Amino acid sequence: MQMNIDDLMTELDDARLTAKANGQASAMVAATMSKAKLLGLDKGVTDDNEVRPINIIVRTVDARKPDS
Repeated sequence: MQMNIDDLMTELDDARLTAKANGQASAMVAATMSKAKLLGLDKGVTDDNEVRPINIIVRTVDARKPDS
C-alpha cells in the first residue's frame, strides 16, 4: 500500500482529534507539528516559497580583563 501526503495528513488529523478528545495537549502539538513538517511550513517558507525574514539578535560581551 502506497501512502501519499493526503493520506498522512488524514492520519495526523485523526491522531490530533483523538488526542484532543483525551486531553493530550502534547500529542495534539506533535500531530500539528508533523503536519507542518510535511507541508514544509517548519522551515520558514511561505505558500509561494518565499523565505520569511527572521530577526537575529547578537549580544556581545567584552570578555577582556579590565585594566588594574
